[in-house]
Amino acid sequence: MRTLAAWCVRHRRFVALAWVGIFVLTTLMARGTGTNYTDNLALPHTESTEAIELLQSASPGVSGDTEQIVVQTHGIPVTAPAVERRVQAMLGRVADIGHVTQVVSPYSLAGVDQVSRDGTVAFANVTFDRTSSALPADTADRLIASATSADSRQIHVAVAGALASQTTGSSLGGLWLGIVLAGIVLLLVFGSLVATLAPLASAAAALGTAVAVNGMISNVLDMPTFSNQLVLLIGLGVGIDYALFIVTRHRQGMRAGQETDSSIVTAVDTSGRAVLFAGIIVCIALLGMLLLGIHFLYGMAVAAAIGVLFTMVAALTLLPALLGFMGLRVFSRRQRRRLADRGPVIVGVSPGFWTRWARTVERWPLLIGMAGLILVVVLALPFFALRLGSADAGNDPAGSTTRQAYDMLAQGFGPGFNGPLELVSVVHGPGEEAAEARVALTVGHQPGVASVAPLQVIPSRHDSSVDLIVAYPTTAPQDAATATLIDHLRAETIPAAVGRSGLTVYVGGDTAVSADFAAVLAAKLPLFIAVVIVLSFLLLAVVFRSVAIPLTAAVMNLLSAAAAFGVLVGVFQHGWFGSVLGVNRPGPIEAFLPVMMFSILFGLSMDYEVFLVARIHEEWLRTGDNRTAVRTGLAATGKTITAAALIMILVFGSFMLGGERVIREFGLGLAAGILVDALIIRATVIPAVMGVLGRLNWWFPARLDRVLPRVNVDHVEECPDLAGPDDDRRPELVGAAVVPPAD
Repeated sequence: MRTLAAWCVRHRRFVALAWVGIFVLTTLMARGTGTNYTDNLALPHTESTEAIELLQSASPGVSGDTEQIVVQTHGIPVTAPAVERRVQAMLGRVADIGHVTQVVSPYSLAGVDQVSRDGTVAFANVTFDRTSSALPADTADRLIASATSADSRQIHVAVAGALASQTTGSSLGGLWLGIVLAGIVLLLVFGSLVATLAPLASAAAALGTAVAVNGMISNVLDMPTFSNQLVLLIGLGVGIDYALFIVTRHRQGMRAGQETDSSIVTAVDTSGRAVLFAGIIVCIALLGMLLLGIHFLYGMAVAAAIGVLFTMVAALTLLPALLGFMGLRVFSRRQRRRLADRGPVIVGVSPGFWTRWARTVERWPLLIGMAGLILVVVLALPFFALRLGSADAGNDPAGSTTRQAYDMLAQGFGPGFNGPLELVSVVHGPGEEAAEARVALTVGHQPGVASVAPLQVIPSRHDSSVDLIVAYPTTAPQDAATATLIDHLRAETIPAAVGRSGLTVYVGGDTAVSADFAAVLAAKLPLFIAVVIVLSFLLLAVVFRSVAIPLTAAVMNLLSAAAAFGVLVGVFQHGWFGSVLGVNRPGPIEAFLPVMMFSILFGLSMDYEVFLVARIHEEWLRTGDNRTAVRTGLAATGKTITAAALIMILVFGSFMLGGERVIREFGLGLAAGILVDALIIRATVIPAVMGVLGRLNWWFPARLDRVLPRVNVDHVEECPDLAGPDDDRRPELVGAAVVPPAD
């Protein structure tokens, strides 16, 4: 680390220009190649995927994306001749759009059930020969433009479907507000505008490059449409956090009398090691999702890992170069004058709040630890009601065409018409034809089903056909009752109707795809969490040569993650404080969010754990007194951890101000997780537990000590804020002034 840091400082101009060049080059390359983000939740070996594949094999023309053009009239029936002429002309223009294979008009015999009972709402089904992600980029805009050409004073048209949702666009929410607030916190911490700009510049360069690289990779690896939002959400918090640790250590070194270049090298060789360790852990945790075998998660994991990787590399290369340019300007003018007047100082432990709090925890560790645990458990209780699924278009922005279409369909036909179920089967001979007719009749009378469309028969090879029954639930796609209905149809209703005929019926459609995706992830989630926890235990055991510390950290990581999920469930699933936080409809938690969020929180928790326990460990090695080590470690790191956590909370929380529902879920979940982890777990529970355990914290089997490799995340002898005036390891600092840290 010292060699890398020294090289970056000496060649600071080259490093800065190299980063600018990489950013410009990757951006130009991304514009040249274009992007191909796609949302594909289909999983192999599930009923919904089998249904899709059957339709694709039998008739590719009806197996692609299906959009619904919804028409609502005001003061005139939708069946009025003038309305019919206008809508039919519009549907003719839609049919001329490339890759459209079928348009079922509400005025046709096949679409007789596509007009609401009150005669004010109707819809047309538009079928493409490809999925929405495989269609040309301008298809969505052409569809919306053609459909809305029928708008008039008495007619309103909107479009629902995956293709139409592409025109909604991705919002970055309160990104800029989060950056501004993070900058204000950095300014309050450092007191210097120049020092504040360094972390922001480092994170901006890294994330700009990461977004461009991910855009290119999206052409060869499926990445969800919100990947860039996710990368910015995670990268900003992590990047600024990492830079904060390094800049803080550099300023301490400068106060201790080190030269600028030497102080930068020392900061990277100390705090930079923790940054490297934490960044690698976050990347490993994210890429661990590749082991789940779910293709949708692959692109998301790679995109997020690339964002973290670039922010980590920028903190270890670009940031030292920028600090080299800044010199003494890393301090404010007032700080520089004070430093000149006092001379070199050794940054000691502040006699302020964190010292008093550390002494309080030392005095009553059991009481304070139990209070912290109770608070975390209370926050985590809603987690046990967690329901995974996918939010429907009823959560889209109010002015979007998909949200308008959703509301119009729900008003005219019921919310279930926004998520029809597709019952697909291969029929051989009269016996199975009769069974198929029974299925259609039985499903039509099933409680929870509003209506069933006429049977569609698609001729196939070898004297067989692929039959399609479209059933409309009475409840919205994201409702728990709809998921229950799908399970009931598969387990009871359809098998009873089929009997011994040999007919196999697959329940598909977008709503069924979401239900299957949630079920598969829910089954894999415990194994993933177990792997991550075991990994964290082994890593911390190697670093701190302890059994108690990694065991405590593993339990605490689980509790902090459970608390974060508990907050998510309360707000997004139960609707608590929904009006305050902008959640207009309670619904399920996105199925992939627990896996993704647990990976991120695990990495960030490891960051704080290493930062806190490494300081305690240093004091333990120096004094051999556990009580003193815990008290000093908490007092010395409390302010920095709090500042870093506050920055992350502001950045993550800013994404609650807008954007897609899933991004707002990420924002609230990560902000809540960091708040619990930094302020309750690391500042209260961990020190209290370590205080109670005493010397047991540092017990480690001799056999394991010999077998396991040694990993050093910090250099005690290089850390200026560890040396005291009588410390013979730093004789050059004897006689220097000892002051509380200004950072």
